[in-house]
Amino acid sequence: MLGCRSDYPVGVSPLERELTHELVHQFVPDTSDTGLRSVLHALPGVDQVGAEARAAMLASRSIKNDAKRTAIDLAISMVDLTTLEGADTAGKVASLCAKALHPDPTDALIPSVAAVCVYGDMAGIARTFVGDRLHVAAVATAFPSGRASIDVKLADTAAAVDLGADEIDMVIDRGAFLAGNYGLVFEQIAKVKQACGDAHLKVILETGELRTLDNVRRASWLAMSAGADFIKTSTGKVSPAATMPVTLVMLEAVRDWHVRTGRRIGVKPAGGIRTAKDAIRYLVMVQEVAGPEWLTPDLFRFGASSLLNDLLLQRQRMTTGHYSGPDYVSHD
Repeated sequence: MLGCRSDYPVGVSPLERELTHELVHQFVPDTSDTGLRSVLHALPGVDQVGAEARAAMLASRSIKNDAKRTAIDLAISMVDLTTLEGADTAGKVASLCAKALHPDPTDALIPSVAAVCVYGDMAGIARTFVGDRLHVAAVATAFPSGRASIDVKLADTAAAVDLGADEIDMVIDRGAFLAGNYGLVFEQIAKVKQACGDAHLKVILETGELRTLDNVRRASWLAMSAGADFIKTSTGKVSPAATMPVTLVMLEAVRDWHVRTGRRIGVKPAGGIRTAKDAIRYLVMVQEVAGPEWLTPDLFRFGASSLLNDLLLQRQRMTTGHYSGPDYVSHD
């Protein structure tokens, strides 16, 4: 389980930040549209058929008994328990925080989740309830569209951080990216990263709108080059959201980025991951593609609202040999 909100191994000191900037500058010396295009379009193309086949092969792996229980507990500790509805209230966020801290109050061995994820105006309420025991992630930058001026995006980010968010989930302007305005997307990510201060930045690519796996790879490298601490698949508001082939490409990107720069970037699939079986498939993929170093909440998260319930039900079945009734877990 994560400790206080400053405990990230992926966090960097000022010296490390300067060195990382130099490494990124070597990778992207020219951040104009033309300069970025020359770098991003030189990345190896993605074999979509091959990616889908490998994802399907990894999804066919099965783990059982003690390994499965360990995987379930690990998955619980990686959940960003999320509520992003227009009807969210302070009471709903408080209830979400209580569940995040103690997913099953009857079993003290079950870990807390990694974070609660809320709209920026709810970040202060979440921080009040979780203190320094969990991370508070706030969506910002005109979520979920990403269509706003940079001044609005920066104000949105700063407000959430001031209220207590120590993670910001920003969304890129997909229209700008698809139009080839890579310099604009890079600049906005870099400015939002600066506005985050000590908070960590998760960059949402909204892969369901990027059309191709080649674009997913390019957007991943663009986000990492601009300063992302995590790359995230989706807002959860667009279908398809997280898929295994998309996550495979993103895991390859962070693995290769680490080889290039020495810095590990996290990955967060979000949207559509609802069952323990699905979560375990993703963990297998993380192990096989990025490596065991990414099997930590510091480097891999699930953006989910209902996934936690199935993880708890499956864990309870492994403990007692049967499923509980529908009132065993709360429905947020």
